[in-house]
Amino acid sequence: MSDRPRHILYIDDDDGLRRLTARALARRGFEVTTAGSGPEGVALAQQGRFDLIAIDHYMPGMDGLATLAELQALPDLPPVVYVTGSEESRIAVAALKAGATEYVVKSIGDDFFDLLAAAFEGASEQVGLRRAKEEAEDALRASNARLEALLREVNHRVANSLQLVTAFVQMQARELDDPAARAALEDTQSRITAIAQVHRRLYTSDDVETVEMGDYLGALLKELEDTWSTPAARRTLRLDAEPIRLKTDRAVSVGVIVNELVSNACKYAYQTSCDGEIRVQLRQQPDDSFLLAVEDDGCGMPVAGAPRGTGLGTKLIRAMAASLGTAVEFDLAHRGVRATLQAAC
Repeated sequence: MSDRPRHILYIDDDDGLRRLTARALARRGFEVTTAGSGPEGVALAQQGRFDLIAIDHYMPGMDGLATLAELQALPDLPPVVYVTGSEESRIAVAALKAGATEYVVKSIGDDFFDLLAAAFEGASEQVGLRRAKEEAEDALRASNARLEALLREVNHRVANSLQLVTAFVQMQARELDDPAARAALEDTQSRITAIAQVHRRLYTSDDVETVEMGDYLGALLKELEDTWSTPAARRTLRLDAEPIRLKTDRAVSVGVIVNELVSNACKYAYQTSCDGEIRVQLRQQPDDSFLLAVEDDGCGMPVAGAPRGTGLGTKLIRAMAASLGTAVEFDLAHRGVRATLQAAC
């Protein structure tokens, strides 16, 4: 910090008080330039570099408030201390609203100069604190920007890695002769894709912390529809989703659940020679929760009351629902299968 004395511009129409103030402030360590009117003070402020400005309220022609208004148009205006002999609070309020940093009531004797010097110190401190706050906020914004860029890069790398794993699984499945083993690997590939879609959404979005579920589920269902549809049996997947954003881990859980329920419906709800439709709904609830529903119009639940398959999908559904603090419920009265869950956003 510079040791040079702070340069004060003191604007007052009283010649005697200007000279007295200049000497008193000089004794207190300030360098003082004076102006005898508002226009003269504004002109000096335009030409010179001052650390602080003091303005008297009662001046002929252009009073203190008018002078302050003119000064506000200057770039990098230093702190302004407003000085007046009036103790009316409305003047203080008007001056502070107009941009003054401090307010001092003019009095007789050294007390006034002490108050004025203290006001300069207070104004300088306020400006210093404001600048420090702005610098801290700028640094925080820059840090957040770097962190978001890093998170995007991480999500990009994770998505690419999962895509590579998916390709490996697909290649391995093609090498297998056992239909059950091949089907198991295809299911694994589908599950990895559901997670990779989350990270793909994160690194292509402005928000690196939450996932827009409508876009995510739409892309996921498109991949599932392409996977399970055949020329002989088309699987039509329809999505009706309200705009809901979920944290990454919750989005992954929802995605895995949808993947398992939809895949199960594509495999077992309809005959392999028939077309079929599966519907997915996502609704915002009044209590800041969401309701997810996956339904079909197929053959319905087996007699045992549980989805068919190896049982791994059912375990995954239960585990993902538990991570959301809820459970999947099946509507046995539905003509096909209708699974629902409700969880906090």
